Amino acid sequence: MSQQRVLGLLLILCAVLGKTIAAAEPQSTGHTLNLNILSTQQWKQIDAAVDEGLDFIVGNQRRDGSFAAPRAAQPGVTSLCVMAFLSRGHLPGQGPYGDQIERAIQYTLSTQDSNGLLSHPGSRPNYNHAITGLMLGEVYGMTSDRQNERIRIAIREALRFSRQRQTRRKRHPRDKGGWRYLKPYGPNDSDLTATSWQLMFYRSAKNAEFDVPPEYIDEAMGYVRRCFDRNEQAFMYALAHDEEHYASGGTVGGGIVALEMGGEHHSEMAKAGAKWILSHPFDRYNVRRHSDDRYHYSAFYCSQAMFHLGGENWEKFYPPLQSTLLANQRRDGSWDRERVHDSGVGNTYTTALVVLTLTPPYQILPIYQR
Repeated sequence: MSQQRVLGLLLILCAVLGKTIAAAEPQSTGHTLNLNILSTQQWKQIDAAVDEGLDFIVGNQRRDGSFAAPRAAQPGVTSLCVMAFLSRGHLPGQGPYGDQIERAIQYTLSTQDSNGLLSHPGSRPNYNHAITGLMLGEVYGMTSDRQNERIRIAIREALRFSRQRQTRRKRHPRDKGGWRYLKPYGPNDSDLTATSWQLMFYRSAKNAEFDVPPEYIDEAMGYVRRCFDRNEQAFMYALAHDEEHYASGGTVGGGIVALEMGGEHHSEMAKAGAKWILSHPFDRYNVRRHSDDRYHYSAFYCSQAMFHLGGENWEKFYPPLQSTLLANQRRDGSWDRERVHDSGVGNTYTTALVVLTLTPPYQILPIYQR
């Protein structure tokens, strides 16, 4: 087992034993993580909000182990919920949510097709696939030997499917190295948010010591760099100059995260993206400027991005974000469904995203570690 995987397990055990975020020692990759940006009382409020969110999520688990969402959004939503529990230090098979987490993992494994795809039929199987692959990479090594073997096989087959989709013939060279939907849609054969999820899956699998050759990541990174628009100083959703050539919190945050996952830390593109994020704050809950900018989805990506960058970017970004999110948590522990797009996915989905938005400083999930 890799040193990073062991560290992740130790951090989870610390969280389970009651170690609070206010007492955690930040790790560093050159840019320190300042936990003093909030008071001890504020960190406790975040802990409470996260715990209430998880209580809401667990109350929406179905008999088959999935968490409430349309079939077309599965197993992606269930995988986000599992990662939300992991990010607070809850383990499969242990503690108050151990059984629920194990049943959810079992459900996600049951959705894998013979070709390696982790998804039910729907409009965006590639998203379900990459999100679920990421979750399985994060949970690998934390389950029983029998389930761990099932996860190992599932990740291996999922990597094969991801690579096959990455290398399929694109209609335009600009889209080489990226991912999009399973069927052609519009002039673009790749988009940045789908590609960012796939890169997170690759990185998680690599961290778990699966074979992810460098060229897999290098080709994806080439696409990510091409999505950076030097005039806008931001990452675009897609490269054809049509209605899909726009920047959002999801594309800019996703672009920064993709660079980090590919090993390009604190690049000039990422720094420019951070400026864009700070100039497009999340202070108006569930409202964004661009019609295709989903609030909770963008908050998730931007929180990961700014956490990885650290320093002043994180210090300016996280306090107002957490304040807005905590002020808008509902009495049942949930957060509202997306206001415009994806409202039909429901608020188990958005609640899981908000938990994952608030928990990067816990540094428990291996993918969050700096």
